Amino acid sequence: MAYDLSFAKEVYKTSEVGYWIKMCMQCGVCAGSCPLGPHWEHSPRQLFQLVRAGKMEEVLKSDSMWMCTSCYNCIVRCPRGLPITHIVHGLARLAVEKGMADPKQPTRRFAVEVFWDNITSTGRVGEAGLTMKLYFIDGIGPGIQRGLEMKNQALGMLKTKRLNPIPFRSKIKGFAGFKAMLDKAFELEAKKESNA
Repeated sequence: MAYDLSFAKEVYKTSEVGYWIKMCMQCGVCAGSCPLGPHWEHSPRQLFQLVRAGKMEEVLKSDSMWMCTSCYNCIVRCPRGLPITHIVHGLARLAVEKGMADPKQPTRRFAVEVFWDNITSTGRVGEAGLTMKLYFIDGIGPGIQRGLEMKNQALGMLKTKRLNPIPFRSKIKGFAGFKAMLDKAFELEAKKESNA
């Protein structure tokens, strides 16, 4: 039985720096370097091998891509210098585009529903607003329960001045330029997608 290379070719062509997957020599340094490595369903090298094998559903329905915290340990330690973090984020985006990403996956929900809205509204991450939105993402009851579970950590962070309880209301200096940059990025992305 021959490999179906159509998925691999699509990833190489359309996913962010996906063509670098061809260079992976399957050494496993990326998995060993990742602080969350033991929690991944498939390590980056396994994802790359699954792409090569044409296992589109297994790759795009996996929650592995959403485990990446962008620490870049894998890139720094990769003997071939592969941009692993970027490839993994590209696969996550492809999963969203193809409707295969689990909308309830916690890391995806944080990135899409909480963090992005928080940073684009003022140009900075406001800890209090971010935390409140994250805790109450599923409603008031679960939010209160999460808050009570984390109260000791929150009090410890407040005592050491590592948590600002007052939400940011003001926008960053030069917010108009920041907004213009985002608008241009969205415009370029929409143009790229319409040409694809």
